[in-house]
Amino acid sequence: MSSSDLRDLYQEVILDHNKRPRNFGALEDANRKAVGHNPLCGDKLTLYLRMEGERVAAVSFEGSGCAISKASASMMTDSVKGRTIAEVDALFRGFHEMVTASPGAAPDARLGKLAVFAGVADYPTRVKCASLAWHTLEAALHHPDSVVTTEDETEK
Repeated sequence: MSSSDLRDLYQEVILDHNKRPRNFGALEDANRKAVGHNPLCGDKLTLYLRMEGERVAAVSFEGSGCAISKASASMMTDSVKGRTIAEVDALFRGFHEMVTASPGAAPDARLGKLAVFAGVADYPTRVKCASLAWHTLEAALHHPDSVVTTEDETEK
């Protein structure tokens, strides 16, 4: 697939998940949640999890943000459903490495459809938009009921 084709796919997928986000809305029987905020861009989301032991049984989000932020949250929720905490942590590391990689680096094949976000690495100002949902997910898994921000509080 050429880089032009990949860019077109990236745009198509982002726009689809932005217009029709999957797993959008509060999860009534959630037993973990966290709130994420990107003050530079205004993205805000609440992530809900229903854990059954070490496995993500259900996940959803609500909030508002730019197209990349919303699409990332939508695709992330699809990707983590049914996975264990260890599997989610590995996926988080892979996603984060991909969006912060050198421009043009090949994405990890284990990321599957999430590889459409590889292009974010070409736009450093968008990395926080793409990774907000993921940092919020990590907080919900490891520090439930917490609030995360993409900015260091001491810099405000």
